[in-house]
Amino acid sequence: MSDIKVSGFKASELISGLHNAFTTYTPQEKQALIKKTNGIFELQVANEAKEVATWTIDLKKEGTVYKGNAKPKADVTIILSDDTLTDLASGKLNGQKAFMTGKLKTKGNIMLATKLDGVLKGAKAKL
Repeated sequence: MSDIKVSGFKASELISGLHNAFTTYTPQEKQALIKKTNGIFELQVANEAKEVATWTIDLKKEGTVYKGNAKPKADVTIILSDDTLTDLASGKLNGQKAFMTGKLKTKGNIMLATKLDGVLKGAKAKL
């Protein structure tokens, strides 16, 4: 699905991969992930040119990834740079350290934000 990508963002490939991984989940796997996570993540990612792209990971109702603001409202909004998101996904950086050093900011349910790491790792295993 090419309309999920935003040019100028390294994280765009990551989000596209996450979307593709979600499409390979069986209905049972998707339901298990929704039950385990039970939340909607809105990622606001800024690139070096200070442009912001927004993606939503819905693991509350649909089990989907899409470009744009969360509908319904996100349980947690995660604000971070393009580099920080790619480092989190690759395992070079952990979410707690990113938060403590100010590389990652959250609005909403901070405890839900801690589950993003598991979502990224699970999807990576599917690719």
